[in-house]
Amino acid sequence: MTACSHSSSDKDITHFDTSHPKDITETANSHSDRIDSDRNNIVSPDWGNAATLTAMGHAPIATGDIRVWDRWVGRPHLPAATTDIGIRYQPNAELVAQLPVDMIVDNAFYEHARSLYGDVPAQSVMFAAKGKAATWADYTEPTRALGALIDNPKMAEDYIVQSQKDIQLASQQFQQRYPIIKKFAVVQFADANNMRMYVDNSLFKVVLEQMGKELVVLGEGNQWGFVPIRMGDLAQLDDETCLLIIDPLSPITRAEINDSLVWQRLGYGERRCMAELPPVWIYGGMSSLVSLADNLSTVSLTGGAI
Repeated sequence: MTACSHSSSDKDITHFDTSHPKDITETANSHSDRIDSDRNNIVSPDWGNAATLTAMGHAPIATGDIRVWDRWVGRPHLPAATTDIGIRYQPNAELVAQLPVDMIVDNAFYEHARSLYGDVPAQSVMFAAKGKAATWADYTEPTRALGALIDNPKMAEDYIVQSQKDIQLASQQFQQRYPIIKKFAVVQFADANNMRMYVDNSLFKVVLEQMGKELVVLGEGNQWGFVPIRMGDLAQLDDETCLLIIDPLSPITRAEINDSLVWQRLGYGERRCMAELPPVWIYGGMSSLVSLADNLSTVSLTGGAI
């Protein structure tokens, strides 16, 4: 995989607990470098809600698995004062009990842990496609719900407006650099032969549509927005489709891909277009849309007729 020259010490991706240079979310994040103790204190084990709240300017006081946040989420950066409550799916009960929390914001995947928070009220906010294809509304509506929960709907509305402007700016920047690239397929490697292809009910559909591009897929996805494929399945894509590989990607897997005869015959990075993108939280909210667009605006494509 000659075009993928990033170095990483991460282990191979066997599960997806799943943007980088200075990005266009920075404006929206300028007020999120601190946690104000006089505000409605929110704890969110869910990274999608935690990231969007942070990008809006109302960062949660705590979330989970902060130690690997940069590996899977990237941006926005969490304030230094954010408390790590341990494993997202099973927070540290003793630590949670010591937090001055006013509200829990999670979703259905974390409801089993609500008993750990005692009598603290909990609200569910989910960023996900409601139909077979994800839409802009699938991300704006939950963002507005977060604004209502923090008693600041204007903050949410302003963030939505700014996010759309940022995505359009990213689109213009990409178009100036690669005016002939119209179609993308998006994958994330589990190992050198198996990957997840993100499809129409994923956030990639929304971002590429906002940027005037097409998401090319090989089948209908599951509730998580992807379809499992093998490397050889990529041969079904036409030569005009640019392949986007989402990090992280371990050195071991990278080396095995480069040694693969199937990969070599596919010709990505040579006769076919490809690029490797920094991490973006696949199951995230509005902040993931902006981060992805920002990553695309600065990506270096290789191979094909670019």
